[in-house]
Amino acid sequence: MTGNEIRQKFLDYFQKHHHQIVRSSSLIPQDDPTLLFTNAGMVQFKRTFLGEEKRRYVRAATSQKCVRAGGKHNDLENVGYTARHHTFFEMLGNFSFGDYFKEKAIEFAWDLLTNGYGLPEDKLWVSIYLDDDEAFDLWRTVVGVPEDRIVRFGEKDNFWAMGDTGPCGPCSEIHIDRGAEFGCGPDCSLGCECDRYLEIWNLVFMQFNRDQSGNMTPLPKPSIDTGMGLERIVSVIQNAATNYDIDLIMPIMRKAEGLSGRRLGESAETDVAMKVIADHSRAMAFLIGDGVLPSNEGRGYVLRRIMRRAIRYGRNLHLMRPFLHETAKVVFDIMKPAYPELAKAEAFITNVIRNEEIRFSETLDKGLALLNDTLAEMTEKKQTEVPGNVIFKLYDTFGFPVDIVRDVVRDRNMTLDMATFDRQMAEQREKSRSVVSFSQISDAYKKLSADGIIPEFIGYETTLCDSTILLLVKDGKAIESAGESDTVEVVVKKTPFYGASGGQVGDIGKITGTAFEMTVTDTTKDPTGMIIHKGKVVKGNIHVGDTVSLSVDKAARQATACNHTATHILHAVLREILGDHVKQAGSLVAPDRLRFDFTHFSQVDPETLDRIEARVNDYIRRNATVNIVEMAAEEAFKTGAMALFEEKYGDRVRVISLDAFSKELCGGTHTRLTGDIGCFKIISESSIASGVRRIEAVSGRTAVAVVQKMAAALRDAAALLKDKPDAVVQRIEKTLAENRALEREVEQLKSKMATMSAAGIDDEIREIKGVKVLAKRVAADNPAALRDAADKFKDKLQSGIVVLGGAANDKAMLIVVVTKDLTGRFHAGNIVKETAAVVGGGGGGRPDMAQAGGTRPEKLDEALESVYGIIERT
Repeated sequence: MTGNEIRQKFLDYFQKHHHQIVRSSSLIPQDDPTLLFTNAGMVQFKRTFLGEEKRRYVRAATSQKCVRAGGKHNDLENVGYTARHHTFFEMLGNFSFGDYFKEKAIEFAWDLLTNGYGLPEDKLWVSIYLDDDEAFDLWRTVVGVPEDRIVRFGEKDNFWAMGDTGPCGPCSEIHIDRGAEFGCGPDCSLGCECDRYLEIWNLVFMQFNRDQSGNMTPLPKPSIDTGMGLERIVSVIQNAATNYDIDLIMPIMRKAEGLSGRRLGESAETDVAMKVIADHSRAMAFLIGDGVLPSNEGRGYVLRRIMRRAIRYGRNLHLMRPFLHETAKVVFDIMKPAYPELAKAEAFITNVIRNEEIRFSETLDKGLALLNDTLAEMTEKKQTEVPGNVIFKLYDTFGFPVDIVRDVVRDRNMTLDMATFDRQMAEQREKSRSVVSFSQISDAYKKLSADGIIPEFIGYETTLCDSTILLLVKDGKAIESAGESDTVEVVVKKTPFYGASGGQVGDIGKITGTAFEMTVTDTTKDPTGMIIHKGKVVKGNIHVGDTVSLSVDKAARQATACNHTATHILHAVLREILGDHVKQAGSLVAPDRLRFDFTHFSQVDPETLDRIEARVNDYIRRNATVNIVEMAAEEAFKTGAMALFEEKYGDRVRVISLDAFSKELCGGTHTRLTGDIGCFKIISESSIASGVRRIEAVSGRTAVAVVQKMAAALRDAAALLKDKPDAVVQRIEKTLAENRALEREVEQLKSKMATMSAAGIDDEIREIKGVKVLAKRVAADNPAALRDAADKFKDKLQSGIVVLGGAANDKAMLIVVVTKDLTGRFHAGNIVKETAAVVGGGGGGRPDMAQAGGTRPEKLDEALESVYGIIERT
């Protein structure tokens, strides 16, 4: 079986056994402050296990994308040196939320492994927690595993916990004996670190809740969470020596062979480099596909470390030109059956990778040269600790992650002075800290979500409805009633108010009842989908259980809808004009404006922006119908609808289609016809990050107001110039040309005055011990004018020292010029430094010319007079 077939067989098996197949969530965890990346299959079900969220199904199965390359779970430095460590991998898992428990989980696992995948029963071993006699009996009596192949381990190996407190329980692992050739000797046994007894599946029996004192009480609904690494089970089924020898990874290494001319097996160094490149190509392709971009903080910094580590190992294969974008293309091909979105985003992902490669390659060789020189010097001096200041310089100047330094010295028996490095990093910690922020569920809402109560949103069809108050919250605590002037949060049974999500702001409006009125200033949505109305009671009292009327501000909703539909049109036009590498990287949709962030690698010039704006307006004028269809998520993905893979999508999604030019998954509110938007005007285009641009725009009534304001400004400018609006540009060009001509004339006059001044300086020149010296104040208002004057005075002297001073903008300016024949005796930089001290400044320069400034122009004459004494001492 191929790796793709093995993955599909797993999902098909559990679907046949009534499990909901849940699409892999993004590598960017939704609403989990403890994680940088999704690192296990149960992450997207965490709130369900904690009882904070209730799903419509009680059994699920997934193949979850995972990354372990940052924070607590970091396998980065082991990748390439071991048989099974990866930064990116897939975790196959089946889950029960209070439905089946140990017996079924054990039956499913054994049946799939032996009958589904055909693994030999006599080669399978089982480990259980020390005192889990229930699991022991199930394995022995229900499945028939001999007692001598059931091994008991302690808490370190066979007990799982979500954290120090919370759901936990014993686990049972299934291992396969791969034979003596994979072992470490005759004494090899289960639990050994070698590859003979390979763990392939972990079944977690979540049956207790552990409190802060360590006491464990049985959960009312015990659950199941299992995890089986796809790459590992594929290596077993394909009888591959390591995870890297499987069909999901080997083609990437073959591509690296073709690019480098090197061959697997020719040396340990080559094999390590090939494995690093293959693993990291997978990680970077999926991370960028899920919206992570290289940067100096948070997730982007981890991605940058992964990419730069791969580039560095490419040097070991003599890959001097960009190559990772080529190995990433192989990932797209291999993973296309399960993740077609990767191939669709090929242009975008490869552009990001190539740009980062080019950027880092420019400094990699310089950094490696510095490191190798340092190591050579250390070897000569018999030193074994790389100085922390060198590590910091490599990081700060050359962008070297510490991992690269550690990899380079790995086989040299050297250590790193991390204490010094950490001290020097202290100033940069604020800049490099993770900027990831996560929303949290307030305790006040947990009971509702745990009971599966989520307000029904009916705002797609109406902006008015009557409903019942389910919950009132003030200052984070549930209350029974609220009165006039109280600022509260309200949850109702059903609502027409849209809760902020997907870039669209929340609705505003009113909630009213008998002798009661509340102004809703914002509507939000918590991670479970709870719609929360925020605002202030302006009249009367409100109570839990009251029947109320909810009314959305129609004008604000319509303006927001127009802006949201406009972002879809803009997205399509950007891809049409700039290229299909364009991908949405964030948005804001509000009643008064829209903001659209997108991936693009250079500034969009004004002419192209005009084309984009005109094209968007063309589509608006088509007055196309905005078609909205709700369908199953998997069906929607197959239709080619564009999705943001960092977004969290449910099992059913809305597909928004605008004729044939735009089709996107979107939960926001939209206008009925594109013509409702009216018009569209781009306000600005700017950079917000490397490879990410931002367009800010307005539509409808706001766009008209902006255009009118611009027209008024043009009209006022024309009035000032006493000309017609359409002649303003020509008049400004003419005026600027006249100004430039006048400025040139002024400069010429200044030059003439300086020449005339130089002609009459004979009486001002002093001779000190045979050296002609001129220290003079001149009418120069900038350093360039001062230099011109000094050149003319120097020519007049032919041999000597010229010191000139001028004042402008409350600042003093000084220049010292020494003729060539005297630079062996006098240094202009030293003279100007001592002179500038008198005017409260400093400066320096070459032996023949130096400039300085100061903050005390009133001392300028005194400074110039001091020159003669300075030269006499010299």
